[in-house]
Amino acid sequence: MVGIEIDYSEVEKRLGVSRRTFLKFCTGVAASLGLSTHAAVAMANAVADPKRRPPVIWLHGQECTGPTEALLRSEQPSLEHLILDLISLDYHQTLDAGAGHQVEDIKKKSMLENKGKYLLVIEGAIPVKDNGIYCKIAGETMLDLTHEAAANAAAIVAYGSCASWGGVQSASPNPTGATGAPQVLKDKTVVTIPGCPPNPANFIGTVLYFVTYGKLPPIDDKGRPRWAYGRLIHENCYRRPHFDAGRFAKEFGDEGHQKGYCLYKLGCKGPETYNNCPSLEYNNVGGGVWPIGVGHPCFGCSEGGVGFEKPMFSLADVKTHTPPNMFPAIETREASGTLTAGAAALAGAAVGAAIGATAMGAKKLDEKEGKQE
Repeated sequence: MVGIEIDYSEVEKRLGVSRRTFLKFCTGVAASLGLSTHAAVAMANAVADPKRRPPVIWLHGQECTGPTEALLRSEQPSLEHLILDLISLDYHQTLDAGAGHQVEDIKKKSMLENKGKYLLVIEGAIPVKDNGIYCKIAGETMLDLTHEAAANAAAIVAYGSCASWGGVQSASPNPTGATGAPQVLKDKTVVTIPGCPPNPANFIGTVLYFVTYGKLPPIDDKGRPRWAYGRLIHENCYRRPHFDAGRFAKEFGDEGHQKGYCLYKLGCKGPETYNNCPSLEYNNVGGGVWPIGVGHPCFGCSEGGVGFEKPMFSLADVKTHTPPNMFPAIETREASGTLTAGAAALAGAAVGAAIGATAMGAKKLDEKEGKQE
């Protein structure tokens, strides 16, 4: 609880970091979630209490294990701290030290002993065609295993695009009937963290919220945490001013591409994709480490119906406004640097409108001052 003094010495020993670094981490996570400093203290207290670590059952379906691979490279916190200090990872088909009957028995025992308390994480699509025979683990279908584990889970998280809405496996003709967890568990609330791979920080922030408050964060109509997927990539992209000014790269390596112009005409799906990639970036290093930051268009991996389904170089459906008409597109400028007649007329109209608006404003101001005198 907020206000209770917590001895962080044990946390310092477990995590191998100073109290100051630990509190800065919790404050950063809370800020990312849009929460106050009081929430940061509550989060720190929750992490400091080892009894509040939730047991986690982690299932793998049809996927490339990209989300787990991304999580393996997380540094804030590192994977070992996540597993040993924030959660109790009781079952994970990729990271389990054991194998065969041993790990399957541990999973069933953990689900029985922690009935109604464990966090279920699903990674990968779930095939439903022909009763799910196209993905089996330990002789059972992923479809049956998902229903079994979801029955008594305290909360369910679909991690990655494949688990969130089917991913690449669900693209036409989808021979196995690959489906996302929310479509399979229609009677359950499933929090989706889409991405290919998703940013590990989005998963860690969601888990820390669960550890702190015993529930999952507010979600949108697609089950995504609002704090991470509440805004279009297009709204936060630092190439957005070029879009508004009508400056676009037309080919990879052309002058516009080299100058950092907008990638919309190369098929960037940022205008119709919700994610926090521009603000959070990847690999904890900053410096533009995300697709658009390194010169590649966003392909909409966190949007069902866009990523893996919409052709790579087709234009995005712009959900906000298009480039304003008052600015001449860059294509209208001649090589000499002068404006074409059409562009000049357009620019003149814009200037005229601005002058007219200024004149009207001045007139109203004079009238107001006259009345006051």
